[in-house]
Amino acid sequence: MLRSAPPSVPPTESTPSPPAPVTLDEAARQAGAAAGWVEQNWATWVNTGLRILLIIAIAVTLRFLIRRALTKLIDRMNRSAQAVEGTALGGLLVNAERRRQRSEAIGSVLRSVASFLIMGTAVLMVLGAFQINLAPLLASAGVAGVAIGFGARNLVTDFLSGVFMILEDQYGVGDSIDAGVASGEVIEVGLRVTKLRGADGEIWYVRNGEIKRIGNLSQGWATAAVDVTVRPTEDLDALRKAIEGVAEEMAAEEPWNERLWGPIEVLGLTEVLIDSMTLRVAAKTMPGKALGVERELRWRLKRAFDAAGIRIVGGVPLPAEDAPADPTAAMAAPSAFASPTTPQSLAATPLQHPPSIPQPSTGSNLSKG
Repeated sequence: MLRSAPPSVPPTESTPSPPAPVTLDEAARQAGAAAGWVEQNWATWVNTGLRILLIIAIAVTLRFLIRRALTKLIDRMNRSAQAVEGTALGGLLVNAERRRQRSEAIGSVLRSVASFLIMGTAVLMVLGAFQINLAPLLASAGVAGVAIGFGARNLVTDFLSGVFMILEDQYGVGDSIDAGVASGEVIEVGLRVTKLRGADGEIWYVRNGEIKRIGNLSQGWATAAVDVTVRPTEDLDALRKAIEGVAEEMAAEEPWNERLWGPIEVLGLTEVLIDSMTLRVAAKTMPGKALGVERELRWRLKRAFDAAGIRIVGGVPLPAEDAPADPTAAMAAPSAFASPTTPQSLAATPLQHPPSIPQPSTGSNLSKG
């Protein structure tokens, strides 16, 4: 018994058609085209790859050489600073720690700048080797740099201020400075923040961008000035002789002979009053040692004046010693109320009430009527 074949289902649009079989000739033609494309572009790929490898190799080598040269230069600066440390010349120069930190900061900045320039240029050259249009990229980078710089302007200001402070050697570790917002001894110098130790031991963190002016008290030399106030009747020649004796003693003793960089001089009279006169004594000293020299000079001047009978005055004027005593000093001033006849006494006398007048009685008046 024969069965009927199932009815054929017509293909619909949703049913995918089977792929057409690839013939051997078609496959050979496609393989030949791919091989021809590879063979045609092989030289370009090799050329681009070699250029990229050459760019990277040159950039890495140049960066290594520059960083190594900067490191050797910094080491040589540190060795020269350590060589003069402890000598007579080293006392006039900055200390080794200060020069070391300064050279390290400068070297760090130079190494970072060199690495950024070399590697940034290499990246741009690699992108150019890939035939990438760099104009939009550079424009976008410029806009992003402006936005970042505007947002981080305080950070950029601090960084640039720190770089110029270090390059110009405005101050260093161990210096006593007055930065306006704070003052004290510098314990660390950074590109963004400077650390100061105050007179009471506190540590100040001062942003370099906030420092508008700097007073360095540790560079060059300092001045120790002492004002001496004595009686106007003192002999000026005796005063000068006593001060010169103190100056010779201090210049011959340690450690004052090293701290004094000039002779102690009498500059003259700065003020002459009725009851006192003021002399100024000054000398050049080692930086940072002026306060100690002033204290020692006051101590020695007081002892020398006491030995010479010279009296130092100040504050409330002292009475003259040779003036005779006033016998009326203990007497009270005369009073206007002491005499009862003075107008003041009469005005202060209480008024007397007048005597009362007797009134006539009522009964006597009636009897008379």
